Parts: sequence; C-alpha cells; structure tokens
Amino acid sequence: MESTMRGRAREAILSAAIAEFNAHGIRAVSADRVIADAGVSKVTFYRHFPTKDELVVAYLEAELERVQRAVADAGPGHSPGQWSTALAEEICRPGFRGCPFINAAAEYPDPDHAVREVVDRFRSWMIGAITAALVAQSIAEPEHVACQIMMLRDGALVEGYVSGNPQRVARELAAGVDALVAATL
Repeated sequence: MESTMRGRAREAILSAAIAEFNAHGIRAVSADRVIADAGVSKVTFYRHFPTKDELVVAYLEAELERVQRAVADAGPGHSPGQWSTALAEEICRPGFRGCPFINAAAEYPDPDHAVREVVDRFRSWMIGAITAALVAQSIAEPEHVACQIMMLRDGALVEGYVSGNPQRVARELAAGVDALVAATL
C-alpha cells in the first residue's frame, strides 16, 4: 500500500511538471510551483526527485514514451505521408509550445548533461524510426533523407510555435516531406 501511495505521489509530481514545463518552459518553473500543483510536501518531492534536473530527465523520458506510443499506435510500415501527418498533428496539439526536446536542449547547453542524453536518445530514435519507414518504402539513401526530414520537423516545430500559425506550418511541413520523398523516388 505504501508503494502505491509513493507511486501516486511520483505520478502527481511528474504530471504537474509535464503540464508546467510544457506551458512555461523548464527554467521558468520552480520546484515549489511543481510541489504546489502536485499537492505534495517538499519532503515527498525531494524523495522522488532529489534535484530538479532529475525531474527534467523524468519529464523528457515521459515525453519520449508518449512519442514512441504515438508512433507504435500508427502501426507498422508508415509511409512518409503518414509521418508528415503525425508531425502535423504534433504541431497542432492543444497547448503546443514547441518541441520539448529542442526546448530542453536550448535550456541545457552542456552536451554532457543528463538532460541532453535524453534529447540525444530521442533524436537517435526518431531518425531511426523515420529511416525504417523510408526503407520500407524503398526510398534511396534512407538515412540521409531521414536526417533531412528531421531537420524539416525541427524547423516546423519551432516555426509552428513562433509564428502562432501551426495549421499553416503543418500544411507546409507535409508538403515539404512529400516533395523531399518524391525527389528521392
């Protein structure tokens, strides 16, 4: 029973952190704000996350799991068009404030920091998943094209947030991915 209560407290802290970090950014959100939103004591918070950086790592790991679930739910053998649709949906989701991984990389410039390790893991996984989809579609130079799609994705996520017009950016991203893929057939 105690472990269930501890698990609920950890999940409450992580849920509060996800909402706050996504809405306001990592550095702008204090541990006290997360503690208040989660409805836990400081002792409970620090028992689960001895440092804010450990909470940020857990947040990014949760975001990575969310993206991996979304890709798995899309089913095997996604076409490049399905990728651009999924990326467009990401840009247009409620409360969108840019890519959590790009945002974290900007806020944690040290390439050896634990936060950046999760960012790197996400990027490697994403490029690998895009490459696998391109291989299934018999695209020439799939690794090269996957890196190009990743750059289009990165730029679109930033532009979607900065411009305040995610629908336009989503359409342009889909068109860009389609054009890139068509050029490699």
